[in-house]
Amino acid sequence: MASFRAIEDSTPPTSEPAAINPAASLFHALGDRSRLLILQHLQLGEHKVADLTEHLGLSQSTVSKHLACLRECGLVDFRPEGRASVYTLSHPGAVVELLASAEKVLALTGDAVTLCQLRD
Repeated sequence: MASFRAIEDSTPPTSEPAAINPAASLFHALGDRSRLLILQHLQLGEHKVADLTEHLGLSQSTVSKHLACLRECGLVDFRPEGRASVYTLSHPGAVVELLASAEKVLALTGDAVTLCQLRD
């Protein structure tokens, strides 16, 4: 797994390109506006797909597609409830910390991130 901890000694980070793949996949999953909205909303507690579509103004197919991605990444869990599924954050504390850290970086960089031309 890639390490993003602060480097406190002269040991360089791994030069193995494959070691960074899991982190790149995580940030790719977080790189979609709809998925971020879903994660933010799930911080409030568990929700059904119908609740998320209503609260976020997204279509059912969009919410379901993004929840499937977030499930595959291990960021959300679900449990059946009747004919519906109820979704929740798999690791709420870690997701809250990650999103809070992103907000700190955004506050420091201002508009620079929105002007970045090297996005996919």
